Amino acid sequence: MPLEKRPGKKVMESPRKGAKKRATASRRKNALTKSPPTRSRMRLREEVQAALSWLEKKSTKRDRENLARFGITASQAFGVSMANIQALAKRLGRNHELAAALWDTGWYEARLLASFVDEPERVTPAQMDRWCRDFDNWGVCDTLCFCLFDRTPHAWAKIEQWSDARGEFVRRAAFALLASLAGHDKTEGDERFLSSLRLIERAAVDERNFVKKGVSWALRRVGRRSAALNAAAVTLARRLSASPQAAARWVGSGALKELTSPAVVRRLAAKRRR
Repeated sequence: MPLEKRPGKKVMESPRKGAKKRATASRRKNALTKSPPTRSRMRLREEVQAALSWLEKKSTKRDRENLARFGITASQAFGVSMANIQALAKRLGRNHELAAALWDTGWYEARLLASFVDEPERVTPAQMDRWCRDFDNWGVCDTLCFCLFDRTPHAWAKIEQWSDARGEFVRRAAFALLASLAGHDKTEGDERFLSSLRLIERAAVDERNFVKKGVSWALRRVGRRSAALNAAAVTLARRLSASPQAAARWVGSGALKELTSPAVVRRLAAKRRR
């Protein structure tokens, strides 16, 4: 029954209605006591616009043609060399908020720039997932994995998670990230990399061009880390080379050729002697 007002008695509120009123009052109080960060937002917009203007000025016909030549199909691209992007990143320095704002512009070069500007320790798993879903070409995918994601504490978890993804560039990101860790992480032991070979074998049958190239890259980089990993990777490469699946045979034969080459054998032997 509805509550009625009685003389001399206070009307009781429902808990839900009372909570709603308190939340509204709290928001109003915060709005009065906290000044909106308009200045910082305006400065951020100015920095982003300045970066885009700088990139546009560095655009060249040759660099635009290189995008098509290398199979980079970005919807918005100026055509700027990586050397110039890295030079701008050095000038800007590390800035997590600026990196996010650059990413949100959608420009190919701005997203590459974000990989050099962002602060790895502030990158969250949710951000990695969000940006990974935006990947629409191998250039952005590989640069983000090679220059930013592999420096975060979430890298191994994302390799496992993305390795079964449906999206072509999300799945490629798993193996681009694994390849990046295999090349950059000098402190990790063999155990995690040995375990990653099962992910490589499972994805090696994927016929999609950018996935199988990422899988091949990961297998070859893992197999170059140590003698033990080389032996395990060569065993897997031989097994894939004999697969009835064309993609797996392609991955296996290419990796086998590299991992048993005299150059790799000599390098691993030199590592053992150190």
